[in-house]
Amino acid sequence: MKLNHKVVLLISTFVVLVQACSPAKETVIEREIITEERIVDRLPQFDEERYERAAAMTSRNVSGLVYRTSVNAEWISDSVFWYRVNAPEGTEYKLVNAEALESRPLFDRERLASELAAAKEDSGLEPEDLHLSRIELDESATRMNFHYMDSAWTVNLDTYSLERVTDDRAKRPSASLLSPDEKYAAYIQDHNLWVRNMETGEDIRLTSDGTYRFGYATDSQGWTNSDRPILKWSGTGHMIATYQLDERKVGDMHLLRTADERPEVVSWPYALPGDEEVPMHHRVVIDVENRELLRLNSGPYHQRTSNCCGLTRGSDWADNSFVDENRKLAYVSTSRDYKEVTLKIADLETGEVREVYSERDEKFIETNLNSRGVPNWRVFYDEGVFVWFSRQSDWGHLYLHDLETGERLNSITEGEWNVSDILAVDQADQRIWFTAVGMNPDRDPYQEYVYSVKWDGSGLKLHTPDEGHHSVTKSPGGRFFVDTYSTVESAPVTVLRDEFGEVLMKLEEADLSRLFEAGWNFPEPFTAKARDGETDIYGLIFKPSDFDPEKSYPIINSIYPGPQIGSVGTRGFATTRRGQAQALAELGFIVVQVDALGTPMRSRSFHTAYYGDMSDNGLPDQIAAMKQLAERHHYIDIERAGMYGHSGGGFATAAALLNYPEFFKVGVAGAGNMDNRGYTFYWGEKFQGPFEEFEDGTDSFTNQALQLQVENLKGKLLISYGTMDNNVNPNTTRQLIDALIEHNKDFDLIVMPNRNHGYANEPYKLRRTWDYFVRHLLNMEPPKEFEL
Repeated sequence: MKLNHKVVLLISTFVVLVQACSPAKETVIEREIITEERIVDRLPQFDEERYERAAAMTSRNVSGLVYRTSVNAEWISDSVFWYRVNAPEGTEYKLVNAEALESRPLFDRERLASELAAAKEDSGLEPEDLHLSRIELDESATRMNFHYMDSAWTVNLDTYSLERVTDDRAKRPSASLLSPDEKYAAYIQDHNLWVRNMETGEDIRLTSDGTYRFGYATDSQGWTNSDRPILKWSGTGHMIATYQLDERKVGDMHLLRTADERPEVVSWPYALPGDEEVPMHHRVVIDVENRELLRLNSGPYHQRTSNCCGLTRGSDWADNSFVDENRKLAYVSTSRDYKEVTLKIADLETGEVREVYSERDEKFIETNLNSRGVPNWRVFYDEGVFVWFSRQSDWGHLYLHDLETGERLNSITEGEWNVSDILAVDQADQRIWFTAVGMNPDRDPYQEYVYSVKWDGSGLKLHTPDEGHHSVTKSPGGRFFVDTYSTVESAPVTVLRDEFGEVLMKLEEADLSRLFEAGWNFPEPFTAKARDGETDIYGLIFKPSDFDPEKSYPIINSIYPGPQIGSVGTRGFATTRRGQAQALAELGFIVVQVDALGTPMRSRSFHTAYYGDMSDNGLPDQIAAMKQLAERHHYIDIERAGMYGHSGGGFATAAALLNYPEFFKVGVAGAGNMDNRGYTFYWGEKFQGPFEEFEDGTDSFTNQALQLQVENLKGKLLISYGTMDNNVNPNTTRQLIDALIEHNKDFDLIVMPNRNHGYANEPYKLRRTWDYFVRHLLNMEPPKEFEL
């Protein structure tokens, strides 16, 4: 029988009263008065072996137990490619001829290792130690250039004659971006944009009037910043599209770095919702060869991209495309409130800008539903048309428009499903290859499949019929593609397909044997109804490896509320986020992840469900799903419910404990944007709405500010933040802490000195999270200071 604190204190008081009547026991009386520490001492001790099993399941550990899970094909012709794959015996390198349906090792590892060992006078070099980088093959695949350690080499793969290559190219500047042909490297120096000619070593200054807070190509986005330039190189030639960033009047954000003596103040520009002065882009295009700079006769523009999140996709400044043989720049501008996007064409001879098409959404625009996906618009200048992504039908689809008038010519796709990413366009055949979700009503609506369709909307084809989440790489000519697919409960398989989707050969099948030996279980997918009792929502259940359906388990929700992604993530096999959920399950919990209302990849109405009240966080849907699971499975103890999350998940967890105190008993909230008035302006103004002040003294952000919602806290809440979090400034968490103290509320706190936003998976933080749930949901004392 387990006694709660109140029962123990009552028994203690009774013992004291009885002993007070017996002089012979006087010396014992004081020892029997139970302090808080001694109550903890009397909790049953938790099994340390379970912590060992949980530690084996963390993402950091399980990622090293999976092999042959993915293939990144590097095509050297339309039918020949090579790839590397991790294997138990070390990295394997393979060459595939799609025409001949042949696969073989790219090189003899033992022979190459032997030649390298002799050349480097390193007798300890083993074949499994061959971790090669910057591999380049000629089209015959007989000569290979590569880097090993810090040296460049070339090898004849017929004779294995090996030569060390002296790199005559100039040293690449740090934080630089190479042109597609690698002739130039662009970099920032003294607020101006420069390039280095990698053939001659010459440094060329492209701009001269850049100054502090008004520099060129500056990566200063408030929530993220770096020394690298933000720009778009033209595919051919050497043209650069970039901007001069004006943040001279933008307010500062501050952090305090812990130091040996005096702490150091770190400050940088960081705009907040409602700020009058925000960063603005003055667009420029630079002809590197002729050293000419052209300012566009339009703007300035807000620091926005037409879909979430940030300005870049890969190394490119998103929403920019050189067309008409570099004589024009097509780009999309986005309004500050994310309600309007406009396609424009700039003439790079005159700088004149023509508005082609504009679309407005009264909530917010997305041109790609994948977080950090490339915006789904394409301009085909010679054909006089452009492809546009829109959710005007409530679903994300592609449309063909006239480039001169902007008029919509026809729907390319339609139905109650979403286009995910444009993969490629065959202009000769006027066919678009794309991924989509939700087209098959009998399958998980989040699984991505590959399709193609003609520009006029005819000839829709499915190219990946096998059930699963598909990731593909097409050959340059489009006749073949490599496809890796899996589900949340099946191992990845990689196959070679022809353009029609027919499987030509299996390339790899993931080896998860070591993962299963360590105790891993696939999570179980489930479907439930949202808060309205009608809308389907989807999630995963994680169980301990020694799960016993006759036992009773607390339930913990692992949350990330969106709005740019959900809790579950990919619908294919993954260990990254799921490892932490499985590790927690190993301690004796049922852990769930649910994609609630307010997350992407479903309809627009689903995605925008809590626009205007971010503290909703989809929590009513999370609760509805957890209650339904408890009704289906008697092993779930719904009276012992908890939640944890980081960043937006920390915000959601704190909101859950404050607003649903009768349901959520324990929460661990890390690095949360607890009041979006104190977080980056692009986030709040997009998903909460424009900042407005009202006559009653409130504003349009008041309803989501958690420091105004603390009076209902009843459960156990552990809050954490990093003191150098330059993404979500800890100030909003400290505001919440201040309000909790003002309302005399008990809570627990971990401060991570000098950590930025990404401390969630640090061993100390993980261990303290485990301890908190073990102590307060299992009512047991965790192993003291377990070494994770």
